[in-house]
Amino acid sequence: MSFRAYRFDTARLHAAFAPRKPRHPVVRLLVGVLGVCVLAAMVVVGVFVGAAMLLGGLVLRLARGRGKPAAQPHGVVDAEYRVVGKPGLPLAR
Repeated sequence: MSFRAYRFDTARLHAAFAPRKPRHPVVRLLVGVLGVCVLAAMVVVGVFVGAAMLLGGLVLRLARGRGKPAAQPHGVVDAEYRVVGKPGLPLAR
């Protein structure tokens, strides 16, 4: 009886998707500048989206609060309270 073991070689698969820097200096510079531009665009978009979310929340909060009286709590129980002191405990050593 013969037995064959097939092994999947992952070295070529990893090499196919590994990020590599271009060898030409001008292309390397252009790829770096493109990366910085993409990063700057993402930061600017993130700032504007965050500001829009804060402004939208503020507008919604102001719009909901107009024309409504202050909420009256229902089921309020009026009672007298007293503070109960801690019982004498031995000091922890």
